[in-house]
Amino acid sequence: MGFKTVQRVEFLKKIASGKRVLHLGCTNFPYTLDSINSGTLLHADLAEISAELTGFDFDQEGIDLLETQGFSELYRADLEKLEEVQLEREFDVIIAGEMIEHLNNQGLFLRGIQRFMGSGTKLVITTVNAYCAFRFAIYALRGRGGENEPVHPDHVAFYSYRTLRKLIENNGLEVEEFFFYDLGVEHRGTLKWYYRAINDAAVALFPQLSDGVIAVCRKRTAETDQ
Repeated sequence: MGFKTVQRVEFLKKIASGKRVLHLGCTNFPYTLDSINSGTLLHADLAEISAELTGFDFDQEGIDLLETQGFSELYRADLEKLEEVQLEREFDVIIAGEMIEHLNNQGLFLRGIQRFMGSGTKLVITTVNAYCAFRFAIYALRGRGGENEPVHPDHVAFYSYRTLRKLIENNGLEVEEFFFYDLGVEHRGTLKWYYRAINDAAVALFPQLSDGVIAVCRKRTAETDQ
């Protein structure tokens, strides 16, 4: 049957609705102001539907900007040094959206975030799919023999179902659910029509070639290890 394909933002809003939510990378650095002005800031969407919302980000300028927009419960946090955050509480849902591919030491993050997780907490990780069809097409047509990759300049890794699951399991967590997410409506307008066409045709036939992946995780317990 394979994994279901979803729209990333709508999925995150649904899983966070009515919950106590911790949003990691809440400022969308370095595009905070652009996201606010365009109405695409995920933190604003989460604020509308969550019961409580807390945000972590290392970008102090972005945090200051969010505070001028009326957001509170914002903490400057290095996601590889979460033991330093002056906060002691657990959340229902923790959203790690499009940030694990930026980290130099993902294991430090996955172990550190567990101090904010209870037995029922869902950690939702979203990231770019290593086997994304339209990025293969861009690389084939514009790659200049391998030099010009279609990758964000701050990314240090790509993930697939198997590699992301292995990383999660190696660090005391387990994957409860897994999804692919399709090219979002917020990005379709910036992609050339022929890349959109390649994406849509590929995903219709092979969902595993979608834009990104989502892993819904929980703490591993003695019962789940049996």
